[in-house]
Formats: sequence, C-alpha cells, structure tokens
Amino acid sequence: MKKYENTGSKDTRSGFGAGMTELGQKNENVVALCADLIGSLKFDDFKKNHPERFFQIGIAEANMIGIAAGLTIGGKIPFTGTFANFSTGRVYDQIRQSVAYSDKNVKICASHAGLTLGEDGATHQILEDIGLMKMLPGMTVINTCDYNQTKAATIALADHHGPAYLRFGRPVVPNFTPVDEPFVIGKAILLNEGTDVTIVATGHLVWEALIAAEALEAKGISAEVINIHTIKPLDEEAILKSVAKTRCIVTAEEHNYLGGLGESVSGVLALHNPTPQEFVAVKDSFGESGTPEQLMEKYKLNNQAIVESVERVIKRK
Repeated sequence: MKKYENTGSKDTRSGFGAGMTELGQKNENVVALCADLIGSLKFDDFKKNHPERFFQIGIAEANMIGIAAGLTIGGKIPFTGTFANFSTGRVYDQIRQSVAYSDKNVKICASHAGLTLGEDGATHQILEDIGLMKMLPGMTVINTCDYNQTKAATIALADHHGPAYLRFGRPVVPNFTPVDEPFVIGKAILLNEGTDVTIVATGHLVWEALIAAEALEAKGISAEVINIHTIKPLDEEAILKSVAKTRCIVTAEEHNYLGGLGESVSGVLALHNPTPQEFVAVKDSFGESGTPEQLMEKYKLNNQAIVESVERVIKRK
C-alpha cells in the first residue's frame, strides 16, 4: 500500500519558486510579473538572477494581467504571481478579455489558494477560483499536490502554448511524488489500485486521500486513488476506466463543491456512466480565520471526511 512516502514536508509555493528559477536559466523568453508579493511567491531567485526579466507591478493586479498579455505579442512567456484570490476574482474581466478571449500565452500562477492560507481569513481565501477559470474557453487549469509536482508543473507550462491557471498553496505539506515523475498536462496519475471505490483528489487533498485509503484497507475496503492535477482538460478516460471497475466514486478538493473538480467529474459520469458520487469539498460557504488544521477539520476536508464519504457512497452502489 505504501507506494508513496513523505520525503519531507515543504510548501508548494516553494516548488513554484524552484520551477521559476530553473525556467529562468533554461528559457530566455520566460518573464515574471509580481503584484508586490515577491517573498510570498518565492520569486527571489528569479529576480536576483534575471532582473531584466522581472517586473514588479505593485498592488495593481489588473495592470499586471494586461502587461502580461502585451508581453506575449513579442514572444515572451509571462508568468504572473499573486494570491489566488487576487489572481482570479479581482481581475476576472482582464483575464477573460485580454488573455482567454485573445488566446494569449499567459501563465496565471496563484499561491495561497483555498482555506489553508489560514489566519489571513475569508477575504484572502478563495474557494471559487477553479470554477471561475475552468469556465473560460481555452483555459488550462492545474492544481498541484506537493512541492515536486508544483515545480514540475511550472516547468511544463513554459512548453504549453495557451492561457493557463496554476493553483498552489501556502502551508507546508507532505512532499511525496517522485522528484523525476513526468508532468503531463491532462493526464491523471494512478497512485493506488483498488476495486471497491474510486477516490479522485486534487491539491492538498491527494495526500489525505492516500491516508484515507490506508484506513479503508484496514476496514477491508479496497480504494483506488487517482491524483487529478489537471482539472481542465480533465482525464475522462482515467475516471471512466476506474469507475467501470469500482462502480462508485468520491471526489476530494479544497474548493467549493460548486464549480470544482467534483462538478467536472459528475458531468463526465452523467454523460457516460451514471455512478454514485460523494463530494469532499466546502459546501457553498466562505471560509474564516483559523489555522489550516482547524479549517480543514471544520470544513471536513481531511482523510476522516474521505473515509466517511467512501462508507456512504459504497452503500449507494
């Protein structure tokens, strides 16, 4: 069962910073734009090593998106960086008109997503960003689970042409994906094979799903765990192949259940193979201030909630 081990907890935003450092060395067309959060987005090394390719825009996120769109016309590959709330909700019109509608090669990179930025409180948390971004035609949406995967996704996006949204977090979380694991946009990763239930998880909930699978194994329940790092385009084949075997599914995400991964999965199932499904997600509410652990417990976004959802969905087969 223990195919994946925590090799040392790290924050996913540092994975983004490491990816940007490597891209700065490898690709002279990569440029970085930041909205007054260099330290939070781990842009320090990129700025130090490539000052001519780093743009400090200040607290002017709408301008940052417009400048990024303009830079693509000259062949640059801009990576913008700020908190997820300000990367999406604050600048949605600019993203829609200047990036998505115009099909500009802008990479919108968002830290402090979900509830786990914790004590900054509900005004800085966002639980709607995946829905906002996946609805935009042509927008790729990626939500990574650990440091290694965030670094790999950042590097992969430089070779992917088209608008993209990369979502990651603030807290230190288990780092468990192999350092050399290829990151293929739109291709889910099977973490654990099982026969009784499918668990598809994204972001911080992937590790929780693996813990849940161990607990379920002790109860005699065989859980298949799939890491959905790309929410759009969604790996429909992987989902349908799994539920054809297990005949029930649990989706887990640090996001509102409206507009998130679970909603995308339910759409696939409704069209191709109607299947009992349970959602581990925030139930149509805003967050609040508290430690990441307190918030994940209160909003039932942990391994215990996944186990309980599995036990419910199996009864619905």
